[in-house]
Amino acid sequence: MIPIAGKTILSRIVDRLLEAGVQEFVFVVGYLGEKIQDYVAQAYPNLACRFVQQPDRLGIGQAVWLTRKLIDPEEDIIIVLGDTVAEYDAEAVLASGVSQIAVRKVDDPRSFGVAEIDINNRILRVVEKPLIPKSNMAMVGIYYIRETGLLFRILDREMAHFPESGKEDLPLTDALQEMIQEGICFDAFRVSNWYDCGKKESLLATSAIFLQQMVEKGRFPTRLAELAARHPQAMIIPPVQIAPGCTLRHAIIGPNVSIGENTVVERSIIRDSIIGSYAELKDVALHKSIIGNDAFVRGSSQSLHIGDNTEIDLR
Repeated sequence: MIPIAGKTILSRIVDRLLEAGVQEFVFVVGYLGEKIQDYVAQAYPNLACRFVQQPDRLGIGQAVWLTRKLIDPEEDIIIVLGDTVAEYDAEAVLASGVSQIAVRKVDDPRSFGVAEIDINNRILRVVEKPLIPKSNMAMVGIYYIRETGLLFRILDREMAHFPESGKEDLPLTDALQEMIQEGICFDAFRVSNWYDCGKKESLLATSAIFLQQMVEKGRFPTRLAELAARHPQAMIIPPVQIAPGCTLRHAIIGPNVSIGENTVVERSIIRDSIIGSYAELKDVALHKSIIGNDAFVRGSSQSLHIGDNTEIDLR
Protein backbone atom coordinates (compact mmCIF):
# COMPACT_ATOMS: atom_id res chain seq x y z
CA MET A 1 0.00 0.00 0.00
CA ILE A 2 3.05 2.30 0.15
CA PRO A 3 3.07 4.80 -2.75
CA ILE A 4 6.12 4.61 -5.00
CA ALA A 5 6.28 7.44 -7.54
CA GLY A 6 2.51 7.79 -7.65
CA LYS A 7 1.56 4.10 -7.57
CA THR A 8 1.26 1.67 -4.72
CA ILE A 9 3.34 -1.49 -4.88
CA LEU A 10 0.10 -3.44 -5.16
CA SER A 11 -1.07 -1.41 -8.16
CA ARG A 12 2.23 -1.90 -9.95
CA ILE A 13 1.84 -5.67 -9.59
CA VAL A 14 -1.85 -5.79 -10.53
CA ASP A 15 -1.52 -3.42 -13.49
CA ARG A 16 1.31 -5.47 -14.96
CA LEU A 17 -0.75 -8.67 -14.75
CA LEU A 18 -3.84 -7.01 -16.20
CA GLU A 19 -1.78 -5.78 -19.16
CA ALA A 20 -0.62 -9.36 -19.71
CA GLY A 21 -4.18 -10.64 -19.84
CA VAL A 22 -4.69 -12.09 -16.35
CA GLN A 23 -8.42 -12.00 -15.64
CA GLU A 24 -8.90 -13.47 -12.15
CA PHE A 25 -7.05 -12.57 -8.95
CA VAL A 26 -6.84 -14.13 -5.50
CA PHE A 27 -5.30 -11.97 -2.78
CA VAL A 28 -3.91 -13.68 0.31
CA VAL A 29 -4.01 -11.17 3.18
CA GLY A 30 -3.40 -11.17 6.91
CA TYR A 31 -3.24 -8.47 9.57
CA LEU A 32 -5.00 -5.28 8.37
CA GLY A 33 -6.03 -7.17 5.25
CA GLU A 34 -9.26 -5.18 5.15
CA LYS A 35 -7.17 -2.21 4.01
CA ILE A 36 -6.05 -4.22 0.98
CA GLN A 37 -9.62 -5.27 0.29
CA ASP A 38 -10.95 -1.70 0.55
CA TYR A 39 -8.16 -0.40 -1.68
CA VAL A 40 -8.77 -3.01 -4.38
CA ALA A 41 -12.52 -2.32 -4.31
CA GLN A 42 -11.88 1.40 -4.80
CA ALA A 43 -9.00 1.26 -7.29
CA TYR A 44 -10.28 -1.74 -9.31
CA PRO A 45 -14.08 -1.80 -8.97
CA ASN A 46 -14.51 -4.22 -11.90
CA LEU A 47 -11.71 -6.61 -11.00
CA ALA A 48 -12.69 -10.28 -10.73
CA CYS A 49 -11.08 -11.07 -7.40
CA ARG A 50 -11.45 -12.93 -4.14
CA PHE A 51 -9.68 -12.67 -0.80
CA VAL A 52 -8.25 -15.34 1.47
CA GLN A 53 -7.16 -14.76 5.07
CA GLN A 54 -3.81 -16.12 6.29
CA PRO A 55 -4.01 -15.45 10.04
CA ASP A 56 -0.99 -17.55 11.10
CA ARG A 57 1.53 -16.47 8.43
CA LEU A 58 3.22 -19.86 8.15
CA GLY A 59 5.04 -19.13 4.92
CA ILE A 60 4.40 -18.67 1.22
CA GLY A 61 3.64 -22.36 0.75
CA GLN A 62 0.80 -22.13 3.26
CA ALA A 63 -0.44 -18.91 1.65
CA VAL A 64 -0.75 -20.64 -1.73
CA TRP A 65 -2.31 -23.75 -0.13
CA LEU A 66 -5.05 -21.60 1.43
CA THR A 67 -6.29 -20.69 -2.08
CA ARG A 68 -6.85 -24.30 -3.15
CA LYS A 69 -10.66 -24.19 -2.93
CA LEU A 70 -10.87 -21.09 -5.12
CA ILE A 71 -8.67 -22.24 -7.99
CA ASP A 72 -9.44 -24.80 -10.68
CA PRO A 73 -6.57 -27.32 -10.57
CA GLU A 74 -6.72 -27.52 -14.38
CA GLU A 75 -6.00 -23.80 -14.78
CA ASP A 76 -2.59 -22.18 -15.05
CA ILE A 77 -1.68 -19.78 -12.24
CA ILE A 78 0.90 -17.06 -11.76
CA ILE A 79 2.05 -16.31 -8.22
CA VAL A 80 3.53 -12.91 -7.41
CA LEU A 81 4.78 -11.95 -3.96
CA GLY A 82 3.29 -8.72 -2.65
CA ASP A 83 6.62 -6.99 -1.94
CA THR A 84 8.18 -7.70 -5.33
CA VAL A 85 8.23 -5.23 -8.21
CA ALA A 86 10.04 -6.46 -11.32
CA GLU A 87 10.33 -5.57 -14.99
CA TYR A 88 9.68 -8.60 -17.17
CA ASP A 89 7.75 -9.74 -20.23
CA ALA A 90 4.66 -11.14 -18.52
CA GLU A 91 2.92 -11.85 -21.84
CA ALA A 92 5.81 -14.05 -22.97
CA VAL A 93 5.81 -15.93 -19.66
CA LEU A 94 2.09 -16.68 -19.85
CA ALA A 95 2.40 -17.83 -23.47
CA SER A 96 5.49 -19.99 -22.89
CA GLY A 97 3.72 -23.35 -22.59
CA VAL A 98 5.96 -24.46 -19.71
CA SER A 99 6.11 -23.66 -16.01
CA GLN A 100 8.59 -20.89 -15.22
CA ILE A 101 10.34 -19.23 -12.29
CA ALA A 102 11.71 -15.68 -12.33
CA VAL A 103 15.38 -15.32 -11.42
CA ARG A 104 17.98 -12.61 -11.08
CA LYS A 105 21.73 -12.81 -10.47
CA VAL A 106 22.72 -11.49 -7.02
CA ASP A 107 26.03 -11.04 -5.22
CA ASP A 108 25.01 -12.93 -2.08
CA PRO A 109 22.22 -15.47 -2.68
CA ARG A 110 22.15 -16.88 0.86
CA SER A 111 19.17 -14.70 1.81
CA PHE A 112 17.02 -15.92 -1.08
CA GLY A 113 15.56 -19.00 -2.63
CA VAL A 114 18.15 -20.13 -5.18
CA ALA A 115 17.72 -21.86 -8.55
CA GLU A 116 20.36 -24.09 -10.13
CA ILE A 117 20.07 -23.82 -13.93
CA ASP A 118 21.60 -25.77 -16.81
CA ILE A 119 22.89 -24.40 -20.11
CA ASN A 120 19.44 -24.84 -21.70
CA ASN A 121 17.83 -22.58 -19.10
CA ARG A 122 16.13 -25.56 -17.43
CA ILE A 123 15.91 -25.41 -13.62
CA LEU A 124 17.59 -28.45 -12.09
CA ARG A 125 17.03 -27.71 -8.41
CA VAL A 126 15.66 -25.01 -6.12
CA VAL A 127 16.60 -24.56 -2.47
CA GLU A 128 15.51 -22.02 0.14
CA LYS A 129 18.27 -19.82 1.63
CA PRO A 130 21.17 -22.28 1.29
CA LEU A 131 24.18 -21.88 3.59
CA ILE A 132 26.51 -22.79 0.71
CA PRO A 133 24.75 -21.77 -2.54
CA LYS A 134 25.66 -23.63 -5.72
CA SER A 135 24.22 -20.82 -7.81
CA ASN A 136 23.95 -17.04 -7.63
CA MET A 137 20.55 -16.98 -9.35
CA ALA A 138 17.99 -15.82 -6.80
CA MET A 139 14.28 -16.48 -7.24
CA VAL A 140 12.62 -13.07 -7.23
CA GLY A 141 9.09 -14.07 -6.24
CA ILE A 142 7.25 -14.67 -9.53
CA TYR A 143 6.15 -18.21 -10.43
CA TYR A 144 4.15 -19.41 -13.44
CA ILE A 145 2.65 -22.85 -12.75
CA ARG A 146 0.91 -25.01 -15.37
CA GLU A 147 0.67 -28.17 -13.22
CA THR A 148 -1.56 -26.49 -10.63
CA GLY A 149 -3.27 -29.66 -9.45
CA LEU A 150 0.07 -31.32 -8.66
CA LEU A 151 1.25 -28.24 -6.77
CA PHE A 152 -1.80 -28.33 -4.52
CA ARG A 153 -1.48 -32.09 -3.95
CA ILE A 154 2.11 -31.61 -2.82
CA LEU A 155 1.13 -28.71 -0.57
CA ASP A 156 -1.64 -30.89 0.90
CA ARG A 157 0.95 -33.50 1.86
CA GLU A 158 3.31 -30.92 3.31
CA MET A 159 0.59 -29.25 5.35
CA ALA A 160 -0.53 -32.63 6.70
CA HIS A 161 2.99 -33.31 8.03
CA PHE A 162 3.78 -29.72 8.98
CA PRO A 163 3.05 -30.00 12.75
CA GLU A 164 5.67 -32.72 13.27
CA SER A 165 8.17 -31.38 10.74
CA GLY A 166 9.72 -28.92 13.20
CA LYS A 167 9.65 -26.14 10.61
CA GLU A 168 8.64 -22.61 11.51
CA ASP A 169 6.99 -22.06 8.14
CA LEU A 170 6.30 -23.75 4.83
CA PRO A 171 8.33 -22.32 1.93
CA LEU A 172 6.90 -22.59 -1.57
CA THR A 173 10.40 -23.60 -2.65
CA ASP A 174 10.05 -27.05 -1.06
CA ALA A 175 6.91 -27.82 -3.09
CA LEU A 176 8.54 -26.60 -6.30
CA GLN A 177 11.52 -28.89 -5.68
CA GLU A 178 9.16 -31.85 -5.21
CA MET A 179 7.53 -31.00 -8.54
CA ILE A 180 10.95 -31.00 -10.21
CA GLN A 181 11.74 -34.37 -8.62
CA GLU A 182 8.47 -35.74 -10.03
CA GLY A 183 9.58 -34.76 -13.53
CA ILE A 184 7.93 -31.36 -14.04
CA CYS A 185 9.99 -29.03 -16.23
CA PHE A 186 10.59 -25.49 -15.05
CA ASP A 187 12.36 -22.92 -17.18
CA ALA A 188 14.07 -19.87 -15.71
CA PHE A 189 13.17 -16.43 -17.00
CA ARG A 190 15.28 -13.45 -16.11
CA VAL A 191 13.81 -10.14 -15.01
CA SER A 192 15.52 -7.03 -16.37
CA ASN A 193 15.12 -5.17 -13.09
CA TRP A 194 14.08 -6.36 -9.66
CA TYR A 195 13.03 -4.08 -6.83
CA ASP A 196 12.70 -5.97 -3.54
CA CYS A 197 10.39 -3.77 -1.48
CA GLY A 198 10.40 -5.87 1.67
CA LYS A 199 12.98 -3.73 3.50
CA LYS A 200 13.15 -0.02 4.27
CA GLU A 201 16.44 0.63 2.46
CA SER A 202 15.46 -1.22 -0.73
CA LEU A 203 12.00 0.38 -0.70
CA LEU A 204 13.48 3.89 -0.55
CA ALA A 205 15.99 3.03 -3.27
CA THR A 206 13.18 1.68 -5.46
CA SER A 207 11.17 4.86 -5.01
CA ALA A 208 14.17 6.99 -6.01
CA ILE A 209 14.71 4.88 -9.14
CA PHE A 210 11.11 5.24 -10.30
CA LEU A 211 11.13 8.97 -9.62
CA GLN A 212 14.32 9.36 -11.65
CA GLN A 213 12.74 7.39 -14.48
CA MET A 214 9.97 9.98 -14.56
CA VAL A 215 12.59 12.67 -15.11
CA GLU A 216 14.36 10.67 -17.82
CA LYS A 217 11.08 10.13 -19.67
CA GLY A 218 10.58 13.89 -19.78
CA ARG A 219 7.44 13.89 -17.69
CA PHE A 220 8.69 15.93 -14.79
CA PRO A 221 9.30 19.49 -16.08
CA THR A 222 5.61 19.94 -16.90
CA ARG A 223 4.56 18.34 -13.65
CA LEU A 224 6.91 20.58 -11.67
CA ALA A 225 5.10 23.66 -12.91
CA GLU A 226 1.77 22.07 -12.04
CA LEU A 227 2.95 21.14 -8.55
CA ALA A 228 4.35 24.62 -7.92
CA ALA A 229 1.03 26.17 -8.90
CA ARG A 230 -0.89 23.72 -6.74
CA HIS A 231 1.37 24.25 -3.70
CA PRO A 232 2.53 27.89 -3.70
CA GLN A 233 3.58 27.76 -0.04
CA ALA A 234 6.05 24.95 -0.61
CA MET A 235 9.47 24.62 -2.21
CA ILE A 236 9.58 21.49 -4.38
CA ILE A 237 12.91 19.95 -5.38
CA PRO A 238 12.57 17.29 -8.09
CA PRO A 239 12.13 14.48 -8.49
CA VAL A 240 9.04 14.09 -6.33
CA GLN A 241 5.55 12.62 -6.63
CA ILE A 242 2.76 14.36 -4.72
CA ALA A 243 -0.70 12.81 -4.98
CA PRO A 244 -3.89 14.88 -5.34
CA GLY A 245 -5.52 16.37 -2.27
CA CYS A 246 -2.31 17.12 -0.37
CA THR A 247 -1.81 20.32 1.61
CA LEU A 248 1.75 21.69 1.84
CA ARG A 249 2.40 24.80 3.93
CA HIS A 250 5.83 26.30 4.60
CA ALA A 251 7.47 23.05 3.54
CA ILE A 252 10.48 21.93 1.53
CA ILE A 253 9.79 18.68 -0.33
CA GLY A 254 12.46 16.71 -2.18
CA PRO A 255 14.42 15.36 -3.74
CA ASN A 256 13.24 11.74 -4.00
CA VAL A 257 9.97 12.05 -2.09
CA SER A 258 6.68 10.24 -2.74
CA ILE A 259 3.58 11.48 -0.90
CA GLY A 260 0.21 9.73 -0.93
CA GLU A 261 -3.15 11.45 -1.34
CA ASN A 262 -4.73 13.84 1.15
CA THR A 263 -1.61 14.21 3.28
CA VAL A 264 -0.84 17.42 5.21
CA VAL A 265 2.72 18.69 5.62
CA GLU A 266 3.34 21.91 7.57
CA ARG A 267 6.57 23.67 8.56
CA SER A 268 8.61 20.65 7.58
CA ILE A 269 11.51 19.49 5.42
CA ILE A 270 11.29 16.09 3.77
CA ARG A 271 13.81 14.40 1.51
CA ASP A 272 14.54 10.84 0.36
CA SER A 273 11.33 9.58 1.96
CA ILE A 274 7.97 7.94 1.32
CA ILE A 275 4.84 9.33 2.99
CA GLY A 276 1.55 7.45 2.90
CA SER A 277 -1.97 8.75 2.37
CA TYR A 278 -3.97 10.73 4.91
CA ALA A 279 -0.85 11.34 7.00
CA GLU A 280 -0.14 14.55 8.91
CA LEU A 281 3.38 15.88 9.46
CA LYS A 282 4.11 19.06 11.39
CA ASP A 283 7.38 20.67 12.50
CA VAL A 284 9.61 17.81 11.37
CA ALA A 285 12.72 17.37 9.27
CA LEU A 286 12.72 13.86 7.82
CA HIS A 287 15.22 12.01 5.66
CA LYS A 288 15.32 8.37 4.56
CA SER A 289 11.99 7.78 6.30
CA ILE A 290 8.84 5.78 5.58
CA ILE A 291 5.61 7.07 7.10
CA GLY A 292 2.50 4.91 6.75
CA ASN A 293 -1.08 5.84 5.98
CA ASP A 294 -3.14 7.76 8.57
CA ALA A 295 -0.01 8.50 10.60
CA PHE A 296 0.57 11.69 12.62
CA VAL A 297 4.12 12.93 13.27
CA ARG A 298 5.13 16.13 15.06
CA GLY A 299 8.56 16.94 16.40
CA SER A 300 12.18 17.11 15.27
CA SER A 301 14.63 15.57 12.79
CA GLN A 302 14.58 11.76 12.74
CA SER A 303 14.82 8.76 10.44
CA LEU A 304 11.64 6.77 10.92
CA HIS A 305 9.85 3.67 9.67
CA ILE A 306 6.39 3.54 11.24
CA GLY A 307 3.26 1.67 10.29
CA ASP A 308 -0.31 2.66 9.53
CA ASN A 309 -2.60 4.28 12.11
CA THR A 310 0.32 5.46 14.26
CA GLU A 311 0.69 8.70 16.20
CA ILE A 312 4.11 9.95 17.25
CA ASP A 313 4.87 13.23 19.04
CA LEU A 314 8.62 14.01 18.99
CA ARG A 315 8.39 17.32 20.79
